[in-house]
Amino acid sequence: MTVTLRRATAADVPYLVRLLQGPDVAPFLAAVRPSTAEALNAEIERSERDPEAYGVLVSELAGEAVGTVTWERVNSRSRIASIGGFAVDPRVRGRGVGIEMALALHRHLLRERGFHRIQMEIYGFNERAIAHAERVGWIREGVRRKAYLRDGTWVDGVLFGLVQEDLDEAESPG
Repeated sequence: MTVTLRRATAADVPYLVRLLQGPDVAPFLAAVRPSTAEALNAEIERSERDPEAYGVLVSELAGEAVGTVTWERVNSRSRIASIGGFAVDPRVRGRGVGIEMALALHRHLLRERGFHRIQMEIYGFNERAIAHAERVGWIREGVRRKAYLRDGTWVDGVLFGLVQEDLDEAESPG
């Protein structure tokens, strides 16, 4: 199975709205995560306007959209990018698509785009995403205790980081 990544276009907006507003995805994304057509179009325009600093990506399997992720350069000098909105279409879960998508993202950002480090934060209640992150090589770096107010409750943010050496190790045989 080969999952590919490409920069999102305006034509992807209807798919992205359905995915990001879906009941199996929306509760696990940041409360402020853009998910309306207007907000997603603005993100895609930003991605097109400044492709070295920001990206909205769509993952595809056999030419069909199966997920999305966003990245943003947060430190130019140290070559650090943050990942957000990693979402795998519920229709393809359990088939390894999320693993292939994550590894493609790691290679894209660390090898092709030249970032030294990528990082992300996951809500502490999102056990599926935490397990997935650890399965694909992310290193748990800490917890922001009770950092975010979600549905009237304070929740933790679990911090993850990945550098080139982590990717090399994850891809090495054995």
